[in-house]
Formats: sequence, structure tokens, C-alpha cells
Amino acid sequence: MSEVRVRFAPSPTGHLHVGGARTALFNWLVSRGKGSSFILRIEDTDADRSNEEMVDEILAALKWLGFCLDNTPYRQSKHLDRYRKIARKLLKNGDAYPCFCTPEDLKGRKTKSELSGRPWMYDGTCRHMSKVERETKIQAGYPYALRFMVPKDGMTFFTDQVQGVIKVSNSSLDDFVLLRSDGHPTYHLCVVVDDQNMQITNVIRGVDHISNTFKQILLYEVLGAETPVFAHLPLILGPDRTRLSKRHGATSILTFKDSGILPEAMINYLALLGWSHPGKKEIFGVDEAIKEFSLENISKSNAEFDPEKLSWINSQHLRSLPMAKLSLLAEEELKISGLWSSDYTSSHRNWFKNVLRAVQPRMRTLKDFSTSSRSFFTEEFEFDPKAIKKFWKHPLLEDLLIELAEKFICVNPFNSSETEKCLRCFSDQKGVKAGLMINSSRVALTGQAVAPSLFEVIELLGRERVTARLKRAAKSLSQPK
Repeated sequence: MSEVRVRFAPSPTGHLHVGGARTALFNWLVSRGKGSSFILRIEDTDADRSNEEMVDEILAALKWLGFCLDNTPYRQSKHLDRYRKIARKLLKNGDAYPCFCTPEDLKGRKTKSELSGRPWMYDGTCRHMSKVERETKIQAGYPYALRFMVPKDGMTFFTDQVQGVIKVSNSSLDDFVLLRSDGHPTYHLCVVVDDQNMQITNVIRGVDHISNTFKQILLYEVLGAETPVFAHLPLILGPDRTRLSKRHGATSILTFKDSGILPEAMINYLALLGWSHPGKKEIFGVDEAIKEFSLENISKSNAEFDPEKLSWINSQHLRSLPMAKLSLLAEEELKISGLWSSDYTSSHRNWFKNVLRAVQPRMRTLKDFSTSSRSFFTEEFEFDPKAIKKFWKHPLLEDLLIELAEKFICVNPFNSSETEKCLRCFSDQKGVKAGLMINSSRVALTGQAVAPSLFEVIELLGRERVTARLKRAAKSLSQPK
């Protein structure tokens, strides 16, 4: 086949986390770069653990990231009869055999093996059973699973697009289960049958699947299917260099959406977890990622998830957003936080855009609209304790803020240049440094130690709000600590 066909095949037994999202991204980038299909397959044959809410979450996460599907999501649970039919075919052809070992038997043997210091693998008890004994047990109604008969001589190997040539002795592979005694097919069987049926040419997944790959290659071969080209991606580790887990915040990818990360920034960062841009660039858009991505530039070394790096990349994307899109995102966040006013798109439209222009260069996430920039949209904001400790130390600051507020009442026009002249002149008259009044006033007006230029803030807030806030801060200083 000339077309490259890839699939993303999550199991809906948990959240779509960072590792899964990166796997989805790399598959999607390959498909878009090749102008081919990106197929979503939901591997939900584990009825006890699969969760329909997780399916919905996976679909929502892929939609947020902008990964357009080229198929209606394929559900393995809808095709159980197909897998059972293939398993019976393998039994008939002598590539599988019935296993009558009970879970209790297997658990006991596994425990015994571990106590003796040997790694456990199925010991082939039922593999060596005579045909007559098998038939007798089947006729007697003994429940049985179907196991794949792994050849015990020779090697199984493949050339991985990331890891290189990988091989294993067949004698180290156990006879794995294809069909459980309750008739439910297992992961290995379903994966191979579906890859063959969907004509998947390339399998891109985590390096933790390598041990599965050897078993699946043997299945591809006995089913007469062409073995896909494999690419196993490096692990993603937490800042402590251990495997990324819930303690590192590795829950749903949608938590990043909820925390104010842009989807294009998330894609940018995920792409860098194991892949290097050929131009060594760290900031790039989705279209550029599609154009430049290649499996050849993926490292074998494990990647490290760095929340601070993600935040920085997000800030770079935020700063380059056109005003039209930034306005829509700001409106959405302000509505969520209860700070939105319809005036911002009508009578105060220009003011709203001017505020966005002022805060955009300092933004880290979309949540900044309702946190660090909150003071532009409401009078209900707190003073940062660290900012108070640093900039509200002068013993006469209470009186100075009140007097400055009175001075501002007379400034005309009330703009950044005139208010700056007023503040600096006032500082000279009082014999205090202008920096004292600038920093203390910034905290009074925004609650923050860091904000856009104080005089830009003053002009945006307007005379009435500025004077009221300076007096509010002075009152706060007069209260007992």
C-alpha cells in the first residue's frame, strides 16, 4: 500500500494523560504530513475497567487539541465475534491450544516461581496435553482459554524507526492468552486483527509496548498479515526523573485546558517531548509542526515533563495572538469567572481591547484574565501579601496615598503622561523617592507587585477608580495588623 495509515488506540480505563496525548499528536502529525488517515480506535474490550465517561473525555481532549478524525471512532467492543472467529481459526490451524488452568492454579504457580527467584512465565502445562485429554476435558465442560502457541526456537526481531533493531529469543516469550475462558478476546488478539482489518501501515506508540510487539509480530505472521512499521516513543518522566504519574499532575490532558493553556501551545510543548525541530526552534505553530515533523528526529532518550517550560511556551503563543482571537478567549474566561460585562463588546469595546493590549505581553495563561489582571474588571480583588510586605513599609504611606489621590482629582487630562508628572512632582514635594509612590500605588491599584506600566494602568482605570482605590489602600494600612 502506498498510503500511510496510522491509528491512535487508547483504552478508556483512565484519563487521556500527557503520554497518551503525545502519542496521539505524533500519529496525527504523521498522518497530516503524509496527507493520509488518522484513525481513532477505542480499545474497550475490558468490560470491567472500560468507562464510557473516559471515552467522552478522550473525544473532548482530541477535539480541544484540534485533531480531526478520519473515521467514526471504532469500538472494539462492537466486534467481539470477529475476534472470537479468528481465535477459533488459530485453534483449528494448530497455532493456538485450549488452556484449562484456573486463575487459582496460575496464581499458585506464579507465587512458587517468584519465591524461588525465577521470573514467572506460563509453564506450558496445557501446551503439552495430549489431543485425547483435551477433547475429554472439553466434552466434560471444563472452561478453557485459548493460548497462542509461541514457537520455542529462533528469534523474533524488528527494525524500529526510533529504537533501531530489537530482537528477542522466542524461548523467552510465554504462550499468551488470545481468548479468555469467558469468551472475551485479549488485547494482543484484538490489536492485530484490527490492524490487519484497518490496513494500518505504521504503529506509533510508547516504548513500554515493545514487549507486546514481539508477541504481536508472531500473530501478524500466522494470520498472513503484513507487519506494520513500528516506532516506539521514549518515556515521559517527571521533574524527579521518575515515570510521569498522578503525583506529577499527570491526570487528564483537559486539566491543562482548564488551567488556561492554549491548544496550540500544548501541541508545541508535546511535540518537543522527545522530538527536535530540525531548525532547533522551540516556538512554532501547528502548521509548521506538521511540515517539519519526522520520526527520524525523535530521540531514544526519555523526555522530561517541565510545567514551567509549558507555561513559558504558552506565554509565547499568547503574546502572538491576534486581537480578535484574544478577545474571544478573554470573554470566555471572564464569563467562567463571573467577571464579564456585555459593555466590553459595546460601549466599552475600545477600553476592553486597550486592557488586553496592556496585559497581553505579561500573560502566562488564560487564567491571568481572572487572576493577575482581575483588577481591571472588578473592585473585588485582594492585595498580594508579598507585595504588601515589600512595598507598603513606609511609615507615612497611609497619608501619602490619600494626598496623592487628592492630587489626581485635579489632573486634566487624566492620562498616563499627566498622571506621571503629577506623581513625580508630588514625590519631590514630599521628599520621597518616586519609586516608593510608583510601587506602592501599583499594589493599591492592582493588588500585584508586577503589572503593566503604572501610568498605563492609571489611564485605563480612570480617575474615579484610581482615587477610590488609593483611599481604600490607605484605609487598609490604618487597620490593626
